[in-house]
Amino acid sequence: MKLKKQVTVCGGAIFCVAVFSLYLMLDRVQHDPARRQNGGGNFPRSQISVLQNRIEQLEQLLEENHQIISHIKDSVLELTDTGAVSPSGQLPFRSANGSWVLPFDGRPTFLSVKPQDCQFAQGRRGQTDLQMLDVYSLLKFDNVDGGVWKQGFEITYEPGEWDSEPLQVFVVPHSHNDPGWIKTFDKYYTDQTQHIFNNMLVKLTEDPRRKFIWSEISFFAKWWESADMHKQEAMRKLILGGQLEMVTGGWVMSDEANVHYFAMIDQLIEGHQWLEKNVGVTPRSGWAVDPFGHSATMPYLLKRANLTSMLIQRVHYSIKKHFASSRSLEFMWRQAWDQKSGTDIFCHMMPFYSYDVPHTCGPDPKICCQFDFKRLPGGRVNCPWKVPPRAVVEANVAERAHLLLDQYRKKSKLFRSKVVLVPLGDDFRYDKALEWDQQYLNYQRLFDYMNSHPEMHVQAQFGTLTDYFTAVYKANNVPQGARPPDYPVLSGDFFAYADREDHYWSGYYTSRPFYKSMDRVLHPADGRKAYRRPLPASRCHHSG
Repeated sequence: MKLKKQVTVCGGAIFCVAVFSLYLMLDRVQHDPARRQNGGGNFPRSQISVLQNRIEQLEQLLEENHQIISHIKDSVLELTDTGAVSPSGQLPFRSANGSWVLPFDGRPTFLSVKPQDCQFAQGRRGQTDLQMLDVYSLLKFDNVDGGVWKQGFEITYEPGEWDSEPLQVFVVPHSHNDPGWIKTFDKYYTDQTQHIFNNMLVKLTEDPRRKFIWSEISFFAKWWESADMHKQEAMRKLILGGQLEMVTGGWVMSDEANVHYFAMIDQLIEGHQWLEKNVGVTPRSGWAVDPFGHSATMPYLLKRANLTSMLIQRVHYSIKKHFASSRSLEFMWRQAWDQKSGTDIFCHMMPFYSYDVPHTCGPDPKICCQFDFKRLPGGRVNCPWKVPPRAVVEANVAERAHLLLDQYRKKSKLFRSKVVLVPLGDDFRYDKALEWDQQYLNYQRLFDYMNSHPEMHVQAQFGTLTDYFTAVYKANNVPQGARPPDYPVLSGDFFAYADREDHYWSGYYTSRPFYKSMDRVLHPADGRKAYRRPLPASRCHHSG
């Protein structure tokens, strides 16, 4: 320590002597008439100017250094006075990035906990039929080949099962629009999303039997702002008339794994207030097809927002298979700490691999893909199973209707009611007017045939998500949002998510840490991709 002080003092003295010598030399040159007359002798004017500038810089650096040392002394004294010294006795120090760091103390820290703080933990938890921690410990996650439904099992039924109670089929057209994924929010809107709304306005008006659902209010609000009064009124009429349903009603389809609950609430408030102010509606059903796993926080928030039902999709394929085998894909989702049923909300879990058309009509994607009429020959999208769709005409409508009904019946065997939900869409679908015609016209021909043949024992139609849930409640003779008899009660969450084999999606928990950190800092009380949206005047998605 003494040696360091001596070196510092000597260095400072040498530095001062050098500076003082330069001053003397400069002063001598400036006051020597002979040197000025002969052009400066050994010191031309240009060199004198350079020396003078350098000396001024040295003076400035010395002053700045003096100020920095003074600030450090003051800071150390202040920290010492306020007790900001680590228990180990070490003073705080500056890290490489310039921030102050309190040295780590390795001794254990003990916090006192009052008995009243643990009342809910000490109390007896509510009884549920399905506790996810128990389910996870039960499963082998062995991924046995299930046949046409690779991640499931063979589904069979007796032809006469619907003779006394016909099967009700609700085909729900939808388009999942990420406010941020491969393109920016504005680029998605300009290239695709605005055309979905414009086509929606025309095509839904053409036939009152047509239905559609929408969830991302951030996009809808942007379209609304650019639409004239007549388009706004026409869209409002479709919503109030039940042809178009706003599902969940959030500004975005919220992330549920990395996001802070405050951000989830914030984006719900923003979307719900916008809908109430501009359209005059309140969402009734939740739609979450693309969060990477599902948190128990979301059903709690939706319940508190007065929604009565919800749907989830991205659940580990082994969990789906397990629930499907016991017909437990629909359940009352209850908070783990709820000892009664005040937090229950009715939840539908989609059973198959994805929310695209090949994986929603039934267990066999090779057949379901034939009923995605956007993939008709000549288009840009094909069926990977090498069997393309065929336009429905009088000559083939009977064969096509029976083939599709077989898938509907098999799917219904996984649920406890004779009501089946069939989503019809994918990412950024229905951005071309042609697809609206392809899907709606061909499906309507199939529905007309099914409904006009009583021996098929089916009633098929386009519907919204709430149309489906309403039919389930009615079939079970219970009010909206009430627990149907013998339906299970579940508590827990659905993490981590894998869609096939060992393809777990948990890597996005730690990807792009800078952006996730920045989002938390910018949000009033934390966030993540906080919720998939561009930060409004008040977020982003996909694979993180």
